[in-house]
Amino acid sequence: MKDDSADDNVRETSYKDAGVNIDAGNQAVERIKEHVALTFTPAVLRGLGSFASFFDIKDILKIYANPVMVQSADGVGTKIAIAEMAHDFSTIGEDLVSACANDIVVHGARPYTFLDYIANDTLDPRIVEELVAGMARACKRDGIALVGGETAEMPGTYTRGSHDLVGLITGFVDRKMIVDGSSVKPGDILLGIGSTGLHTNGYSLARKVLFQQAQMSLDDPVPVRRPGDSDTLKGALLAIHTSYVNPILGLLEAGSPFKALAHITGGGLLENVPRVLPTGVHAVFDPSTWVRPGIFDVIREKGNVPLLDMYRTFNMGIGLVIAVAPHEAASVSADLKKVLPSLPVAPIGQIAEGEGSTIILGVTTRRETTA
Repeated sequence: MKDDSADDNVRETSYKDAGVNIDAGNQAVERIKEHVALTFTPAVLRGLGSFASFFDIKDILKIYANPVMVQSADGVGTKIAIAEMAHDFSTIGEDLVSACANDIVVHGARPYTFLDYIANDTLDPRIVEELVAGMARACKRDGIALVGGETAEMPGTYTRGSHDLVGLITGFVDRKMIVDGSSVKPGDILLGIGSTGLHTNGYSLARKVLFQQAQMSLDDPVPVRRPGDSDTLKGALLAIHTSYVNPILGLLEAGSPFKALAHITGGGLLENVPRVLPTGVHAVFDPSTWVRPGIFDVIREKGNVPLLDMYRTFNMGIGLVIAVAPHEAASVSADLKKVLPSLPVAPIGQIAEGEGSTIILGVTTRRETTA
C-alpha cells in the first residue's frame, strides 16, 4: 500500500529487520497453548490471548475464614546460562515454579496462579515451548494454574542466545494460619530438609569457578560424588529445584506444629533463616549433622572459595529449614520423612538467645554473621 510519507529512495525496513519476528512469536503461542491448558481448572475463565488473565476466586474464598492473598516474584538467575550451554531447556521451567512456590509455601500459603516472563535476544519458538512445558508440568504437579505471561524479544538488550526467565505466583492463606515465626523461642529445634543441589542460586560463582577458572565442561564427571549425586556436571548443575509445596502444605493442613519455615535461597542459611525469626533469638547450625551434595565441595575446592562465602552464596545441601518445639521434633521429623522420602531430613540446629544473627559452627563467628 502506497503511503505518501514513505520515501521510495530508502530501502524498506521491517520490524523483522530490527530483530523482532512477530511470526515467531505467534508460532511460540501456538506451541505452548496445549501445555498451558493442562494446568487450567474451572476457575480459569480465559485462555491465552486476552490482555489479562481471569481467575474466579469465589470457591477459594469459601475455604478461608479470613483469606489473605500472598504473592511473590522470583527468577532462575544465571542457571539459565547452564541450560543455554547444555542446549537443554526442558527442566528450567520447573525450577522457576518451584523457586516461586516455595517462597509463599513457607508462610503457609497455597499457590493458585502463576504468570511467567520470558525475555531473549532472538525468539526461538522451540525453546519457548520447552520453557513453558516445564512450567506447565510443575504447575500441574502443584495444583497451580498457569494463567498467562509475556514473551519479549529484545534485540540489543540481551546477548546473542541468552534468555531471562521470571515468575510471579499468587496464593492464599487463612490469616490465623500464617506461618510467621513469631512463636519461635530459645531451645526450639531446627529441622533441615535436603536440597537436590544448587537449586537456583549461586550460579554466577559456580560458572566462574568451574568453567572460567577450572576450565571444566558440562560433560566432565563430578570429582566429588555422594549417594544420589549426578555423575556429570551437567546433571549436578541442572538438578531440578525441589518443590516442597504438596508435602509441606499437606502437613500444615493436617495440623503439623511448624513454628517457622525458611526457604534457603540466595544468601543461604546465613541470610534466609533470620527473615523468619522474632527479635531476641538466633539460629545455631551444626554442619556435621548433614551431608551435602558433592558439587558444593567441588566448587569450594576448584575456586578456593572461602567457607563463609560458600554458606552465604549456596544452600549447602539444605533447601528448607523448619523450627519446631523440642518435644515435637521427633514426630515432625518422622512425618517429613514419610512425605519427602527421597530427601534427607534431620535436626541440624537449635534456636538460642541472640539478636537475629546466624551461627554456623566452624564457619561463622558472631561478628561475621548477618542480622
